[in-house]
Amino acid sequence: MKALILNSGMGKRMGVMTSAHPKCMTEINRQETILSRQLKLLSQYGITEVIMTTGYFDQVLVDYCNSLNLHLKCTFIRNPVYDQTNYIHSIYLARDYLDDTIVLMHGDLVFEFGVLQDVLKQGNSCMAVSSTLPLPSKDFKAVVKKGLIDKVGVEFCEDVMAAQPLYKLNKVDWKIWLERIIDYCENGRVSCYAENAFNEVSDLCHIYPMDFTDRLCSEIDTPEDLTVITERLAGS
Repeated sequence: MKALILNSGMGKRMGVMTSAHPKCMTEINRQETILSRQLKLLSQYGITEVIMTTGYFDQVLVDYCNSLNLHLKCTFIRNPVYDQTNYIHSIYLARDYLDDTIVLMHGDLVFEFGVLQDVLKQGNSCMAVSSTLPLPSKDFKAVVKKGLIDKVGVEFCEDVMAAQPLYKLNKVDWKIWLERIIDYCENGRVSCYAENAFNEVSDLCHIYPMDFTDRLCSEIDTPEDLTVITERLAGS
């Protein structure tokens, strides 16, 4: 199993906090950044290989990862047009390294180890969702039908659950989704979410919901999000 961490974005909503480094390097406590926590928990689970897409402050990110001295093999894939494309294009650029079962996550996602464990121990492909958290207005929601995730996006309103971009994707399901991602990008559709491609093949790519309820699994998009998560980590 390989980890795919998407770190090409600019993190504009963080303001000056991303003026010198990518958002994933934001400190969440005195010992950790978002990224160092992700890598530590992946290593703790036994993941040894990480594919990381980069773009904004590419070399700063590479140097930082190397400084952590973790027992991980990291391959960095730079998206040179990170400011003109969405992460679907970053995945496309990394496609030759993604020939395995994948744990896929966004680089601004903070989660507890138990959530990661529960996602990765599933026999089926799965996505982290919550049946107890309020539905976000601007973030991902998953449409669940007949026990499977049918659609993922920000625009859906019916049969939905709050969702976070943390997936375990078995090789057979990931191959189907990746092939549609490749088709999108090779036809110039590089500004949408990768989930747009999934939504067209969800009848073939079987992803099950993994309910983390009210445990910690949340993206940091704004300074306000950072405050909420740092306070929650301090109290845990």
